[in-house]
Parts: sequence; C-alpha cells; structure tokens
Amino acid sequence: MRSKIVDIGAEELSYEIREIVDVAKKIERDFNIEITWENIGDPVAKGEKIPDWIKEIIIEAIKDDRSFAYCPTRGLLETREFLADYINKRANVNITAEDIIFFNGLGDAISKIYSLLKREVRVINPSPSYSTHSSAEASHAGAPPLTYCLDPNNNWYPDTDDLYKRIKYNPSIAGILIINPDNPTGAVYSKKILDEIVDIANEFDLFIICDEIYCNLVYNGKKPTLLAEIIDDVCGISLKGISKEIPWPGARCGWVEIYNKEKDEEFKRYAESLYRSKLIEVCSTTLPQMVIPKILGDRRYKSYLKERNKFYEKRSNRAYDILKNVEGIIANKAYGAFYMAVVFKDEYLKNNMIEIKNERLKNYIDKLVKNNPIDKKFVYYLLASTGICVVPLTSFCTNLNGFRITLLEKDDNKFDWIFNTVAEKLEEFLSTCDKNERP
Repeated sequence: MRSKIVDIGAEELSYEIREIVDVAKKIERDFNIEITWENIGDPVAKGEKIPDWIKEIIIEAIKDDRSFAYCPTRGLLETREFLADYINKRANVNITAEDIIFFNGLGDAISKIYSLLKREVRVINPSPSYSTHSSAEASHAGAPPLTYCLDPNNNWYPDTDDLYKRIKYNPSIAGILIINPDNPTGAVYSKKILDEIVDIANEFDLFIICDEIYCNLVYNGKKPTLLAEIIDDVCGISLKGISKEIPWPGARCGWVEIYNKEKDEEFKRYAESLYRSKLIEVCSTTLPQMVIPKILGDRRYKSYLKERNKFYEKRSNRAYDILKNVEGIIANKAYGAFYMAVVFKDEYLKNNMIEIKNERLKNYIDKLVKNNPIDKKFVYYLLASTGICVVPLTSFCTNLNGFRITLLEKDDNKFDWIFNTVAEKLEEFLSTCDKNERP
C-alpha cells in the first residue's frame, strides 16, 4: 500500500471464543468427529426454549408497522422510561430516560465506550477478563491491557489491594472495569467488595464501567448488587441487555445507563460523545426495544427467571461435584451467569499430553499449539480426542492456564458425559507431569 493503513491497536484484537470454531469445523469435516460446543454462551444454541408467551409478545409487536421503522437515536422513549423507573425503584440513583442509550448489542456499546476515550487514557480490566472488553481497550490504547487480579483461591473475587496499587502507580488509568456477575469465572461479588472498588474510584477520581449483562442470572444463595446501588457520587456506566436474560442474543440489543454525569464536566462530555456516536448511525434496532417493557414487566417474567436460575444452580453444583476432586486444578462453583473457569496448578504443568490416536490429526493439532500457552494445548487436545470444544483461559487476558466451559447443556445425561469426560482428560493431561518433578 502507498501508506500504512493498519492501526497499531489492530494487533490487540482477539476473540478465541469464536476463533476456535474454524479449527473445530475442520476437525468435524476432515476427521468425522462430532463437536460438542462449549465455547460460546448462547443458551438458544444449546437448546433453551423461549416461552410461548414471550414469542407471542414479539409476534404482536411485529404486526405493528412501527417495529419496521427507525426509532429515536437514544432508543424508544417508553422503553427508556420503563428502564429508568425500574432502576430508580431498585437503587439509590435518580436517572432519567436521557441517561440511557441503546446499542446494537453490548459488543457495539463496548467498542464505542473504549474508542471514544483519548488514546493515552486507560481503563483497567479484571484478569481474567471477557475478551471483548480487554481487546477493545487494548486496541484503543495500542498497547496490551492493564489488569488487576481476580483470585481463583478466593472464589475469583477481585484483589482490591492489587487494584489499588496498580491505580496508584499508573496515572494513565482513568476508569475501572467490573464484570458482575463475571464472565468467564461465574463469580458474583459482594456489596463489600463493590464498595471497596467504588471507594478506590472516588479516591483517585476515576469512573467505573460495570458490565451487568448477567445481573439477573444469579443463584447458589447469592444476591446481585447493582452498580446503581453502590455508585454514590462516582461517575459510572452500567451495561445491560437482553441477549442472555430473555435470552435473545440474535436481537443484538443492549443499552448503557449513565450515572452521575452532572458530577463531572469531563465525564459529561464523554457521555455526550457516546450519544453523538449513535447519532451518526441514526439508531439501534427497533423491534427488541419495543417488547422489553412488555416482557420484563409481565407477571410471568420473575417466575421464568427463577426457573432458569434453578437450572443453572443445578448445573453449577453438578459440574463442581465432578471436577472438585481432580488433582492439579482449582475449580470454583459458579454463582452467576452460566460459565465455570478451571485453573491448572503450575506444578502440574510439564510435558503434558492427551492421547490422539489419529496420527494425522495429532500432527495437525501439534502444529496449532506449538509455541502457545499450555492451556491451549489442553483445549485443542481435548477437542481432537473427544470433540468437546472449550476455550483456553489465557485467551481471557490472564497468565493463568486453564479453560472456560459453559453450564448450558439441557440434557442431563449429555451434561454428565461432558463433565465426566473433561475430568477424565484432565487427569490424563495432568498426570503426565511426573510427581517427582513437581516442586
């Protein structure tokens, strides 16, 4: 090319959750291995049945010609008023419809949130972190992500001391990302932990981004604490949507709630830039917005969520029971969302292998994992030997080796097969490290 056209941040864009699909498809096609998809959090693809009453609401909305039209740039006024009223009744904020902006899914919102920051301004991410956040933030900055630790030895809770020190000694950090409930770990944070993070943000005059897409998918005795409930006078943005909750991922419908923008003139300007970025695009999809008040406001919705949470609780506990006694891993119960993250203990990682009987397939996999983190080796060996497709934990912006797996499988017998098979392959993989070689 006449000029260099690729931005320095382009190299930071990565999404292993879907990148592994091409490999799995090749294995399925060329080696006739049936793939069990545990890589992506799509409840519908895993057999979730949408209730007829939700479908009927959507069908009625489609009959309305307005569902085919543009909507206001911020989103439908009646829907934003409904959401503002809902959050004001639940929390200690007083937002209006003007503080809510709709996007074409949270991926769209996340991209805008980071791209509109000054390049030298950083948002510190949790580690592990959801790839869309960490990649978008790093791409915006043209540098690797800045992170704070989530502790697998403490239920994946944030290490707030680590967060404090990283912020104190890096003045480029202007914002803190929280994902609660967390993807990829399934952790749910207490009010105490969230209050500590808000106090840090307040001390250093930072804003908070809180991804709350799973805020109503919480179980195992935990209760969700929303950012709006603890934000105080700190500037913040909450990200919410319908892709996981209704669930309707194909709708590509998410929104941001902006808190305390009047408290800081610079943050107010930033919030307005989010609106202007949507103004250029005209608006987000109309139909999903039209049905949100009718679905979320329906008397059947709470019982529907309760039923789903009961199912995920059952799955979380069963998965934990199967994996908890596998030597060489750290496995925590999930308390929210529908994922489980497993960590390999370092002392068990050396010359690890899983048998792949097909030599041609083994050679193909060996080439893929050469010079890659050892958890990618496990994931690709698991895929080749069983057809089970999970995601390496190192692809979630962490140095911890392990993997993320979903809790979505609807069939009880297949779910047990998946996790028992994973446990068996973990034992094979980790047992190849000679105990005499462990520190």
